[in-house]
Amino acid sequence: MDQTFPKKEHLKRKKLLDKLFSEGQKINSYPLLLFYVPTALPEEQVPIQAGVSVAKRNHKKAVTRNRLKRLMREVYRKNKTQFQTNDKTFAFMFIYTGKEIASYTELEKAMLKLIAKFNAKTAATDQEAGF
Repeated sequence: MDQTFPKKEHLKRKKLLDKLFSEGQKINSYPLLLFYVPTALPEEQVPIQAGVSVAKRNHKKAVTRNRLKRLMREVYRKNKTQFQTNDKTFAFMFIYTGKEIASYTELEKAMLKLIAKFNAKTAATDQEAGF
C-alpha cells in the first residue's frame, strides 16, 4: 500500500489546471472542496495528480496557509488509496474553504466524506456509460 506523494503526482501543468476549473466537476464537504476532471495525464504511471490550495482572502498569514496546505497534503497522502478511479486518470484540486484553522481530524473527516461522494459519483457515471 503506497502512502507517498511523489512529485509526479503533484498537479502543476497550467493546461491541466485551466481544464480542471473550466470543465471540472466539484464536490463539497466543509471545509474542503474538490474539483476533479477525468483527463489524460502526462505521467501514465499515476491515476491521480492532485494539488491543494488555501485562499489568501480567508487566511492572510502565509504561515497559516502553509500549515493548512501541509495538513491537506498529509490527509490526502494517507487516504489516497481509497479513491476508486476504475483505470481512469484524474486531475484533483483540493481547496480549503473554511475561515478557521481546522485540525487534522476535522480535515480527515471531510476528506473521507469527499472520497465517499467521489466514489459514488464515479460509480454512477460508470453504470450510465455501461461499464
